[in-house]
Amino acid sequence: MTDHRIPYTHGHQESVLRSHRSRTAANSAAYLLPELRPGQAVLDVGCGPGTITADLADLVGPSGRVIGVDSSAEVLAEARAHAAERGAANLAFEVADVYRLPYGDGEFDVVHAHQVLQHLADPVAALRELRRVTAPGGVVAVRDADYAAMAWYPQPPELDEWLALYRRIARANGGEPDAGRRLLAWARAAGLTDAVATTATWTFATPEQCAWWAGMWADRTLGSATAATALAHGFATAADLARIADAWRAWATAPDAWFAVLHGELLARV
Repeated sequence: MTDHRIPYTHGHQESVLRSHRSRTAANSAAYLLPELRPGQAVLDVGCGPGTITADLADLVGPSGRVIGVDSSAEVLAEARAHAAERGAANLAFEVADVYRLPYGDGEFDVVHAHQVLQHLADPVAALRELRRVTAPGGVVAVRDADYAAMAWYPQPPELDEWLALYRRIARANGGEPDAGRRLLAWARAAGLTDAVATTATWTFATPEQCAWWAGMWADRTLGSATAATALAHGFATAADLARIADAWRAWATAPDAWFAVLHGELLARV
């Protein structure tokens, strides 16, 4: 069997987890919520620190069963701690490979993956595996950002440099940063023909929101797996990264700063 594993572009440094912890079912999986019912079995693939996963567990109630899986045992330790704080008794976390999930055919009513396919060498193969573990009549739900469709104002040239650099790094790792626009095509290639594609955005437009977003990306530019890849491949120098990080922080001080992240979303019925 071909090994499709590639490096996770972002890594799990604190600057990355700061962003991941902010994710909830409401702000990152609203398109899926109408499909959730008490008693369902749900699989959350690439769950990270488990904030969305814990929300899903609440929404299917104590009679439901939710499993969150990730390739990183370290981040799952944080997910378990978060679930324990919330008292989520119907929630478990396990290390698993998205291409070889350790579950039976049709075991779950809902299989969800948020910001996962963009980091995979073979998203179509992953979608086939998500489909395999989904019960007839159940849904596969995927959501991914589309980096080329991100928009911001003001427009310092360093942020254009940041975007080009990130997309180069992601592709050097074997991923596809402009995944959002490709979800429907990937789903059809995987045999998921009963699929509905939508879009949604994260928008940062208040001073507090922009400071948080820019500070997170400035820190990631300087001290994450993304930065390490840029330096290792010679895509940027340490001085380049410092200049981009400074531009992020300066951008956030503009009184009319605004940033939008477009996401592609897809619900496929099995």
